[in-house]
Amino acid sequence: MDPQQIIEQAVDGRYKDELIGLSQKIWELAEVGYEEFQSAETLCKALEKHGFTVTRNLVDIPTAFKGVWGKGSPVIGILGEYDALPGLSQEAGCPVKKPEHEGCPGHGCGHNLLGTGALAGALALKDYLESTGKPGTVVYFGTPAEENLSGKTFMARDGAFDGVDFFLSWHPAAENRTATPHLNANVCRTYKFKGITSHAAAAPELGRSALDSCEIMGVGANYLREHVIMEARIQYAYLDVGGRAPNVVQDHAAVRYVVRAPYYRQVKEIVKRLDDVARGAALICGTQVSVERESGYSEYINNKVLAQAATEAFHEVGVPKWDENDFALAKKFTDSFSDSMKEKEKEMLVGRYGKARLAEKLEQPLDTEIKDFDPDREDLDFGSTDVGDVGFIAPTYYFTAATEAFGTPGHSWYKTGQVNSPIGWKGMLTAGKVIALTAVKMLEDPAKLEAAKQEFLEKNNGQYDCPVAGVEKLPKL
Repeated sequence: MDPQQIIEQAVDGRYKDELIGLSQKIWELAEVGYEEFQSAETLCKALEKHGFTVTRNLVDIPTAFKGVWGKGSPVIGILGEYDALPGLSQEAGCPVKKPEHEGCPGHGCGHNLLGTGALAGALALKDYLESTGKPGTVVYFGTPAEENLSGKTFMARDGAFDGVDFFLSWHPAAENRTATPHLNANVCRTYKFKGITSHAAAAPELGRSALDSCEIMGVGANYLREHVIMEARIQYAYLDVGGRAPNVVQDHAAVRYVVRAPYYRQVKEIVKRLDDVARGAALICGTQVSVERESGYSEYINNKVLAQAATEAFHEVGVPKWDENDFALAKKFTDSFSDSMKEKEKEMLVGRYGKARLAEKLEQPLDTEIKDFDPDREDLDFGSTDVGDVGFIAPTYYFTAATEAFGTPGHSWYKTGQVNSPIGWKGMLTAGKVIALTAVKMLEDPAKLEAAKQEFLEKNNGQYDCPVAGVEKLPKL
């Protein structure tokens, strides 16, 4: 039996119902970053059931873990995520906004599928090694808090990923795509201002407003935006506005900033200037400012050798096998889009398929093709992922599989509603097969693995400038 047959029998047969059930359970739990206790335990128990040796509380992160099966080299790392996002609860399969639990978290980034699809890859790879008797070690890493909380970055810093030869993962999306773009590095930090209270009308001269400091920092950040590279982003959110009484000078206020740029070295330079803006705002207002470093991601750059192996594997596995019910459900979601969302969907479809196929794709808005990796082209995406930090430990690659309708915005209830439906499950199972078959291609060709490692060393000379070096505590949403 060839490797693809072994993998397909595992994912589409032996494990299929179990995997769908696991993804449903994690979707229902919908736990946010560093609070995924039940979700993590669900995956740990599944690994143990299938003979993996599980280590919980990995590097002292309560919801991080790893499951190990096999022996010998190479050691293959498979990355799974399972954190949800605040406030994105949505009824499964429902194309109108209808929270399952009002105000509660939901899997608006599809991590219920991501972690379970990665598990599918690990189980199928285990079956392949078992049936062939070949050496190799499969390590499933449960990585919490990807959503702006840098779970993998802390794990990478503290050695959780050491000793692995290469890593694979995937992400739910609207496209089947091995042409994964370059993703931004970023840093998140909170600026806390301390002032002096006073009666805002009777004795304003005695007060020193922390809230004014936040606002003046915002003005400075706006001007800074004019003088950084075009690809950079400076974003913020108020955490503390000092109270609700306008007749009291606020003596405390805090604002959180995220700085993004294509490379971490660029982020560090911009952050230094933003720190100066904060100090200037404090000087202007007569307040004091403290800076709390919270989280950060390194840039994600494809490993070309792994990407080419995954492209071959995806074409051999094929795209998700949609039926008329899947297309009909997807169209219900796209029909519910706002006018601006529909226009953006059309622009994307024309850009990818051309005007001649627009009507076809609008009628059946699920991806039926694969956008291939091109070694001579690197697209830039403005998002970020802590998978980038794993890529500074060993060769790393991730791809996307279609789990939702074209134009579905990430981090939205539209996505939550689709990732617990047959559309999401089919994409998840496809991704698991691609992960396993990509790993097999690397296992069966030692020269490919050596080339992937050489490319990795050329990228960073074995050096890792960790964005959370020295950060003592895990961040919170």
